[in-house]
Amino acid sequence: MGKIYQVYGQDAHVMTKKLLEASDAIKLVPQDGSIALKPNLVVAGTPDSGATTHAGVLSGAIEYFRDNGVTDISVIEGSWVGDDTMRAMHRAGYDMVCSKYDVPFFDLKKDRTRNIETAIGPVPVCCRALDAGLLVNLPVLKGHCQTVMTCALKNLKGCLPDGEKRRFHSLGLTRPIAALGAALKPRLTIVDSLCGDLDFEEGGKPVQTNRMYLGMDAVQLDAYGCSLMGLPLKRVPYVELAEKYGGGKASFSERDVVSLNEPSDAAPYPKPSGIVANLTKRVKQDRACSACFAALVRALYVSDTERSREICIGQGWRGKSFNGLGIGNCCIGAKEYVPGCPPAASAIVEALDS
Repeated sequence: MGKIYQVYGQDAHVMTKKLLEASDAIKLVPQDGSIALKPNLVVAGTPDSGATTHAGVLSGAIEYFRDNGVTDISVIEGSWVGDDTMRAMHRAGYDMVCSKYDVPFFDLKKDRTRNIETAIGPVPVCCRALDAGLLVNLPVLKGHCQTVMTCALKNLKGCLPDGEKRRFHSLGLTRPIAALGAALKPRLTIVDSLCGDLDFEEGGKPVQTNRMYLGMDAVQLDAYGCSLMGLPLKRVPYVELAEKYGGGKASFSERDVVSLNEPSDAAPYPKPSGIVANLTKRVKQDRACSACFAALVRALYVSDTERSREICIGQGWRGKSFNGLGIGNCCIGAKEYVPGCPPAASAIVEALDS
């Protein structure tokens, strides 16, 4: 079983270098091979909001690999449907990192794709992810309004074109995420667990946990992330399914975890509050895309209106007529609906409060 290298602190740059040095990660790079760093830029949010990978993770990785003779390094990412990757890249401070180290940033929304075979059939994946000598996965450990937890496996969804991201949601996310992770099987993952929002992937309520960890098995790292958040694996079913598909091992032991230092605060890892599940417990969600569902969650955070109307959202409502409030273009058949793909949270709040 693989090792999980773990380090405590607050300086993402220093912590990243320590993890890479301890794991001797340079051995994973093929001779004269390129490196593609794939962070989490799901939305245009700052890392301290608990949503996106800290810029120091990128700079630490770039310095480590440069110091070990790798010259062909790039940063690649595609934000979720409805958001602009370059806006997110600037907001997260990646433009300054890329400029300082003269490293190119590629928006995967504009990349060519190539089909790969997976457990759910052919899936188009962006070529820059497929053609890298070493794809380095740099997710944030945080909560998710649909999958409860998102980390190493789900971060790979950013390597897909927008149309395929939508299709993943139409298939229910669990099987597609597991299948993609097992097929891509990244050989190196560094998890940013410094201050992820443990309830919501867009951030806003970061929880300071001051930890990062690294491993070569994305499935195992997600299992470890579930353990840290106090989530049984059955709450995040794509993890064990990815193991079934051959993506890695959905288990670890204490002997597998190598701590490089000791935490300054010995308090246990905080747990999700459950606020998102409570806000959405009466929502009828059927294969909703994350950007659309997240806009609804943002609106529910803000709106104090007592909700007696039925709220429906997702691709499963296409072509159906129903009473209640529909969220997004898929719900045009609702008695009342908020247009958009995704709709603006402010428009949803207005509809909720009307």
